[in-house]
Amino acid sequence: MGALTERAAALLAAHRWAAGPTLVSTVASGTAAATTLVIARGAGAAAFGHFTVVLSIALIVTVGMLMSLNLVMFQELPRAEPGARPALVTTALLSTLVLGAVVFAAGLLAAGPLTAALGVDVRTLAFALALALSMTLNQLTESFLRGLKRFRLVAWLKLAVAVAYLGTAAFCLLALDVRDAEPYLVALIGTNLVFAALSFAGFEVRPRLWSRALARSTYRHGAYVTAIGALTAVAFGVDVIFLNHWAPPADVGVYSVYNGFPKRLLGVVFTDGVGLVLLPTLATLDKPAVMRRIARLGPAVFGATAVFSFAASTVFFLLMGGEYPYSLGLMALSALGIGAHTVFNLYQVALTMDGVRGARVLIGCLLAGTPLALGGQAALIAWQGLTGGLVAFALTNLILVAVVVAACARLYRPGGPPAAVTGVREARR
Repeated sequence: MGALTERAAALLAAHRWAAGPTLVSTVASGTAAATTLVIARGAGAAAFGHFTVVLSIALIVTVGMLMSLNLVMFQELPRAEPGARPALVTTALLSTLVLGAVVFAAGLLAAGPLTAALGVDVRTLAFALALALSMTLNQLTESFLRGLKRFRLVAWLKLAVAVAYLGTAAFCLLALDVRDAEPYLVALIGTNLVFAALSFAGFEVRPRLWSRALARSTYRHGAYVTAIGALTAVAFGVDVIFLNHWAPPADVGVYSVYNGFPKRLLGVVFTDGVGLVLLPTLATLDKPAVMRRIARLGPAVFGATAVFSFAASTVFFLLMGGEYPYSLGLMALSALGIGAHTVFNLYQVALTMDGVRGARVLIGCLLAGTPLALGGQAALIAWQGLTGGLVAFALTNLILVAVVVAACARLYRPGGPPAAVTGVREARR
């Protein structure tokens, strides 16, 4: 009994220690999300549509540049001996710089077919590639700090660059009256790079410690998660590119406010709030029991998230101005899609925390559902534009949730097949 009491006290003390960095990180993420709204309102729907297209392309490209090394660092750095950590950091950073530069150069060399396929010009593609590289470095260096448990440093750095980005955006709007997307993209790229540069205070890089074997091992470690990231980036990012093909730029901006902002807001709540408790819990629970619990909670999560999204987005729309017309029907469609998206994310996290077995299940579900979802997105957006995009986003998530629920019900039933492999470390052996 005394041992249990001591353990509970230790856990409580750890949570109290983490409360400060968690709060600061949440405020930083909220500030970054608010800056997006400031840009949307001040620059106008057309400019914000251009901003959104660049960001959507960058998010897809980032998967190929980063190759999930940030997630590998989350796992490996805390488990590594102190003397081995500089080699891990150095190998991951230098490998990513080389891969990022190769992807950037390849993208520019293939600008002809890429711009035709994406429906953008070369300048827009160049901005997307530059933003992807800056986001890659931002996410990787943040993973170093978190993996080394420099939580206070990463939280305050995030807040500092978020405030700087908000200040820059406000200055461009209020003092310079900038109504074009590119200055805000430059500011976003710059703040990502500033964060990456300042984060060097929290880790050590020794170029001589770069290891080919370690690079091969870390990339193999993240292969499954990279496949998941690539499939989800396409499934949930191509809608903006389709809309850019078949709708005016202003509609892309309005769509981003209806659909993109609620997703970012819920991402802040999950990543910096609920996820901090949920992820460690999922890692230790019996997976069939977890899946049955998620299946029971799914309808409630869907309903609560949809209501929260509807209410929050309605409030923000009242502040956006006349270029972003409020429609009860469109907001309802958006809330439906966000609710289904949250349920899918819950299954995605639970499966990812089941190691290789769960990752394989999720990849199979994405391969089965994504082609149908993308076909629906293209058809609906070409037919109905903005409204079709919101319908397509909801249908995409409902399709993927249905596929995942069916697969989990079969694989994780009581007495189902045991896991042959339960983690990435075992897969590497």
